[in-house]
Amino acid sequence: MEQDDVSGRASTSQRTTVRAIAAETGLSIATVSRVINAQGQVSEDTRRRVQEAIEGLGGRAPAPRPRLPKTELPVLVRCPYRLSDYFGALVTAVAEALAATGRQVLLDVGDSRVDVPVLRALPTSRTTSGAILILPPEPAEDLRLLQSRRHPLVVVDPRTPVPRGVVSIASAHTAGARAVTGHLLDLGHRRIGVISGFEDWLSGSDRIAGHLAALSEAGLLGDPALVRHGEPAIHTGLRAGRELLDLPDRPTAIACFNDKVAVGVCQAAAERGLTVPTHLSVTGFDDSEISRATAPMLTTVRQPLDEMGRIAVTMLVRLMERQALDALHLELATELIVRGSTGPVPVG
Repeated sequence: MEQDDVSGRASTSQRTTVRAIAAETGLSIATVSRVINAQGQVSEDTRRRVQEAIEGLGGRAPAPRPRLPKTELPVLVRCPYRLSDYFGALVTAVAEALAATGRQVLLDVGDSRVDVPVLRALPTSRTTSGAILILPPEPAEDLRLLQSRRHPLVVVDPRTPVPRGVVSIASAHTAGARAVTGHLLDLGHRRIGVISGFEDWLSGSDRIAGHLAALSEAGLLGDPALVRHGEPAIHTGLRAGRELLDLPDRPTAIACFNDKVAVGVCQAAAERGLTVPTHLSVTGFDDSEISRATAPMLTTVRQPLDEMGRIAVTMLVRLMERQALDALHLELATELIVRGSTGPVPVG
């Protein structure tokens, strides 16, 4: 421990203490520390006062901290998927919100990253101050490990149910799907096909639940023969669309997991000489740019991706600063966008 002499000064071979500088300048210890460690915004006048105090006390400046405090480290944003449409919009929203707080971003993105065990190393690596995980493929055990080590994290659009106590945010998938099916029912459709995402995705099961709830309200039962699953991509819509449209009693409408799947269904309909929406109504989900590039434009469900990203960052910052959260799990409202790809049920 450094020893000041009785005059409050230090010998030239010793470092002046932060406490001595604070006493000399009348500044707080925290402010002096920020100057010494070059952290945060400090006025030039304050820096000058600290430097003059160090010189006046006859010692060397206190040694800066050996490493940045945890809150100064970058935030990991993990999205192990191709950054297009949905994922690209989410990552952009998260990155921009983090930049607005002055925090750096460490991106871990792309299909090649899906099997890399990034999360298991985070609690001990001390290279990040927190993490935002978008549709994380990792098992619940990895999330529990982060939580047990008090590593701040927020899950955006959970792929599977998150462990108790883990903070998450998502769109209201069930309500969105319920609105889509309700819209189709109002148009007179009763045989409604569904092309969902992967069977183990929480968003897919939630949307199936919303579809079945809308059918139940109309006094109808769901037909498993009209449900397909697969990767949320155009080729899935083309494949599953062909299967559904080749059924002896084909559906008059198909609700799709996202807008890209809906595009594939429209292609399958065109192959069979079916016109959308005259012969077949088609709906998407997400309200991505592709939904407005089709002819006719797609009826779809708008997800509040920008808002999801901003709120995820707000929640993470509060966790990093050890502040209480009003809720651990948030669902943001979706909005049905009716366009030209849906119409009355065909007659005859």
